Amino acid sequence: FKGGDTCEYLLSSGRFLGEKVWQPHSCMMHKYKTSEAKNCLIDKHVVFLGDSRIRQLFYSFIKLINPQIREEGNKHGNIPFEDKSASIKVDFLWYPEVNGSMRQRIKSWTESSVAKPHIIVAGAATWSIKIHNGSNEALTQYKINITSIAPLLEKLAKSSDVYWVLQDPVYEDILSESRKMITNEKIDAYNEAAVRILNSSSRNSKAKVKVFSVSKLIAQETIMKSADGLHLPESSRDTNAMILMNVYCNKIMKPIDGSCCQPQPPLTLIQKLAFCFFTLSIIGYLIINVIHRNNFRKNKCTDLESGEEKKPDISTPNVSTLEMLLHSFCKLGLIMTYFYLCDRANLFMKENKFYTHSSFFIPIIYILVLGVFYTETTKETKVLNREQTDEWKGWMQLVILIYHISGASTFLPVYMHIRVLVAAYLFQTGYGHFSYFWIKGDFGVYRVCQVLFRLNFLVVVLCIVMDRPYQFYYFVPLVTVWFMIIYATLAIWPQIVQKKANGNCLWHFGLLLKLICLLTCIYFLSYSQGSFEKIFTFWPLSKCFELNGNVYEWWFRWKLDRYVVFHGMLFAFIYLALQKRQMISEGKGDPLFSSRVSNVLLFISIISFLTYSIWASSCKNKTECNELHPSVSVVQILAFILIRNIPGYARSVYSSFFAWFGKISLELFICQYHIWLAADTKGILVLIPGYPMFNVLVSTFIFVCVAHEISQITNDLAQIVVPKDNSTLLKRLLCLAGFFSGLLLFSAVQDQSRH
Repeated sequence: FKGGDTCEYLLSSGRFLGEKVWQPHSCMMHKYKTSEAKNCLIDKHVVFLGDSRIRQLFYSFIKLINPQIREEGNKHGNIPFEDKSASIKVDFLWYPEVNGSMRQRIKSWTESSVAKPHIIVAGAATWSIKIHNGSNEALTQYKINITSIAPLLEKLAKSSDVYWVLQDPVYEDILSESRKMITNEKIDAYNEAAVRILNSSSRNSKAKVKVFSVSKLIAQETIMKSADGLHLPESSRDTNAMILMNVYCNKIMKPIDGSCCQPQPPLTLIQKLAFCFFTLSIIGYLIINVIHRNNFRKNKCTDLESGEEKKPDISTPNVSTLEMLLHSFCKLGLIMTYFYLCDRANLFMKENKFYTHSSFFIPIIYILVLGVFYTETTKETKVLNREQTDEWKGWMQLVILIYHISGASTFLPVYMHIRVLVAAYLFQTGYGHFSYFWIKGDFGVYRVCQVLFRLNFLVVVLCIVMDRPYQFYYFVPLVTVWFMIIYATLAIWPQIVQKKANGNCLWHFGLLLKLICLLTCIYFLSYSQGSFEKIFTFWPLSKCFELNGNVYEWWFRWKLDRYVVFHGMLFAFIYLALQKRQMISEGKGDPLFSSRVSNVLLFISIISFLTYSIWASSCKNKTECNELHPSVSVVQILAFILIRNIPGYARSVYSSFFAWFGKISLELFICQYHIWLAADTKGILVLIPGYPMFNVLVSTFIFVCVAHEISQITNDLAQIVVPKDNSTLLKRLLCLAGFFSGLLLFSAVQDQSRH
């Protein structure tokens, strides 16, 4: 379903999400702040022309520029407004009827010597119905008058934005006696006449007066709350004003979460080169495939002529490195085309998120039931074994996905618990990488390159195809930097590993000293924003970690979970030390400690887990809670680990459903940005409009399949791009260095052309 003209949809159609949130058909509406409204309307002149309903719209509009304004002044007269700081002028001109006076005013703007308003919002009809007691003669005269005005409006529309506001319905039951003749039937007749005349006039002109008919739809839902049956309640007027702001400002300000009225961004030089690369990969793969098919047919014909029938050897398919490489890039090219079409081209629709408790908690309950249903026995019963960590990543990722699509970040208790899940991912990063280096003692380049490639491959491709900075996908830079910190901490002399420490217990103290130094550095950087910024604003690091021209976002993300990786490393060290000294029991069905110790620890863990949840649920201020979060998030993480691992029966089972998702959790987290959510996570992708549940099912199915396919592509390419042979690996690293140098060069050219 094509998105079509989103401006036309914004002005003409939509529905309410809840009571006050308006959702335009097919696109997303940005909520403009005062500063944004001023930046958009700087040096602009806006005119509202009409009756008391237009006056209401005028006041709602100027409140977006100055929220302190009050509805004062002559109700049946002109009302000026000016914001001198931004040189914005907004006027309301009292013309309650479409007549000669209104025509004369509009005609005066069409004269070349007069400065024309940049935006004109006009509309009137209810006074004509009231004054002439709803007579047919008044309607006939209205048609004549608007016919004479239409060409003038079209002429103005060539240089200004002109909107004709259709009349809202009334709530006839509570209208005063003096307004009883204003019926919805009469209003519909006037609206029909205005639309027919304005549309017929626009057919003969390239310019077009935009008919603002969405106000009528909004009024149909809210007019019952009107104080007098004629004028809209304040919330509805504010929605209309916000729609006007989106229609005019979105193409100027280009907000990420305002897809209405935004043109498709032009392809950058890097995107064009990426398109050429993927096209050549697809062509190359098809050529190789055709050659292989022809060779297979020739061999088959030769076998038939000789009278022998040979069974094909399918045990070890002979696939060349080049063919595998082209095959992977061929699939990736098709997938990236889908990414681009979903979130850069105006092909598919997008909608705003809207949070309700049911939209978050019902899917959570559903996936938990599914997860419990797919319970299997683990291959090993160690603490945080592979199946268990995959399961942990899986259910956390599913919860985070539901959190994002439901817009639950507006509900603070849910937000705080999701922050713990993100921290738990980083805890696993500290635990997993520390355990590997401590046990294996492998600090080789191959291991580092494998991890960095698997973490960053998809994000680098998306940065190129979707024209987004690396820091935009904040979680990948976060785990990448923490991996390098863990590596540096353990690899720097003296290299202390388990084998060396077993020979002399003093090495344990040496490792603890290293960890204390790491904690000191973390503490210093978290309270020294200047030092942190000096490190990451150094070129070329700045190209990776800047967002909107600074590294504040990166500092905020890093600071929010600054201690949890250290906690993961420390937990791994303590656990492995206890395991080595056989102080814990990890047999199948056995509790982790003695019965008494296990029961005490289990009780403490449950209390700690619930205490954190109560604290998080009682949070009143996000900023204050974020300040405490880095220090206390580990409480719930450790409590969960102990609850999950102390009982032997709990350690012996896992959910294969969650574990499957856990294996592709990184791809799911990144892919959601563009092919499940939309507008860079700010909205929801709409593949099937009009059927929200069916749309979510279809888009989710495609999204999960794509994430799984990208995971396989990444694994295949990792084997090719990062070989075990050191000399070959060195050559590949030099090629990658050349690739990123070229990318930086092209990026600099792009930035210069944009400025």
